[in-house]
Amino acid sequence: MSTPAGRARPVAPAVLALRRLPNPRLTGIGGGLFAAATMFVLACADRLLFDASAVVFGVLFLPVSALTAFWVRPADLVTAPISVPIAFAVGIIPISGGTGGFGGQMMAVVTALAVHAGWLYGGTLVAGLIATVRKVRLMRARQRRMLLAAQTARAAGQPQSPRPAGLASRPTGQAPRRRQR
Repeated sequence: MSTPAGRARPVAPAVLALRRLPNPRLTGIGGGLFAAATMFVLACADRLLFDASAVVFGVLFLPVSALTAFWVRPADLVTAPISVPIAFAVGIIPISGGTGGFGGQMMAVVTALAVHAGWLYGGTLVAGLIATVRKVRLMRARQRRMLLAAQTARAAGQPQSPRPAGLASRPTGQAPRRRQR
């Protein structure tokens, strides 16, 4: 049902609360830096407050993954599921518990990554699903805009070609010509 003109549809309180949250648009690198810095700070806090609990770190990793996927700009959606596992690896350094110099610390990080791979996969899956849903919604919105523009052009009496402007004169099935240099 549509609402009559002049009357606004009531908005749920949860939606109003979500609209008040910040809505940054991070670049791909910015999203990766946000996730890595946040996970490192959370891991340091986890080490101080919860004695390097892997469960606390993993549970905190899931919302960071979701926020990274929500806050990355539409042009960089593919970077969210890539930068989130890197952030997990950066964040696990303070809680891995390695001793004995650089080699011992690296071995502890690799072991922690292997042991806590479930959290890593879960956060990557969360970021991937959110990025995929956002991309599908953007593609559908673009398709709706194009259909609306075609309908508007048809209604105005302008002929609308279903092909892009550069391909309108080429017969179907013929390959595009290459430019001569």
